[in-house]
Amino acid sequence: MITSELKAGEAVKDVDFTEDDLVVDLVDGRSICVPLVWYPRLLAASQTQRENWRIAGGGFGIHWPDIDEDLSTEGLLRGAPAPHTFAPTDTAAS
Repeated sequence: MITSELKAGEAVKDVDFTEDDLVVDLVDGRSICVPLVWYPRLLAASQTQRENWRIAGGGFGIHWPDIDEDLSTEGLLRGAPAPHTFAPTDTAAS
């Protein structure tokens, strides 16, 4: 099993968005740019909801309280999109 050790430079410094991407700046000067389509909650969120983020996980995570989304720099560096989730269908009888 391969495990990665978190490095101090991989901590979150800032978060920004383009029209199509999430951009996370790390304290070591690198930027991670990933497509928003990888993260459906962020893609569907309003600009205000996207801008309401907090550093979490000891500096190595990002939390968006308005949409209950959490990402880690480890996952972002690995290129890991959100797992596929399916919305429940409305099966109630009319």
